[in-house]
Amino acid sequence: MNYWPLIGIAVVVVGFALKRNPVLVVIAAGVASALAAGMPIGDLLALLGDAFVANRTLLLFVLTLPVIGLLERYGLREHAQTWILGFRKLSLARLLIAYLGGRQLLSMLGMIDLAGHAQTVRPLVAPMSEAAAERTVDLDDVARERVRALAAATDNVGRFFGEDVFLAFGAVLLIQGFYERNGIHLEPLHIALWALPTAILAFVLHALRILWVQRALEHAGVDTAARAPHGDAAP
Repeated sequence: MNYWPLIGIAVVVVGFALKRNPVLVVIAAGVASALAAGMPIGDLLALLGDAFVANRTLLLFVLTLPVIGLLERYGLREHAQTWILGFRKLSLARLLIAYLGGRQLLSMLGMIDLAGHAQTVRPLVAPMSEAAAERTVDLDDVARERVRALAAATDNVGRFFGEDVFLAFGAVLLIQGFYERNGIHLEPLHIALWALPTAILAFVLHALRILWVQRALEHAGVDTAARAPHGDAAP
């Protein structure tokens, strides 16, 4: 057995240990393994080209990051906070529960990457959540990070438990294929529908968690104000 193709693993370990660019490290590891396995240069270039074409949709995600960064530079987060303050009755819980429901519904329809941490949470949902929370409590650094983390967790829960209901999702097809190989025929639609009760339960539990975090932030704000010296504003 030829063990030289395993040199790609060593390239990955060394590259990450030296904190090099992950994309370059992975490509270098693939090239090293291919050359060690005796693959011709022409076949290697053809393989890299096919992989690039097959995953060209990733370019859309890569291009999203500089666009979001440019919008943030010109005040996207500040405009989002100002806009959310126009809704006087919109609390942190109402905002995030509404986002959770929308995220789950879109994921159930297969529109998984329409939202996400880079696209919506960092530039929009997190600053809007901070503005909504500051209606009732002054956020210190710890509380602000807690609100941001809650916004990110809301996106995670909405996507994870919503995408399982989409019948063309990879995990659903994987389950269907596994049972098919073992002589049990299941329709992908049936597997997806059985994920619906879990999605509903996840929505209810995380909505309760959002309400609990909002209540905890409000109580913490009240306690801080009560401990402040008379005549001084709470921090």
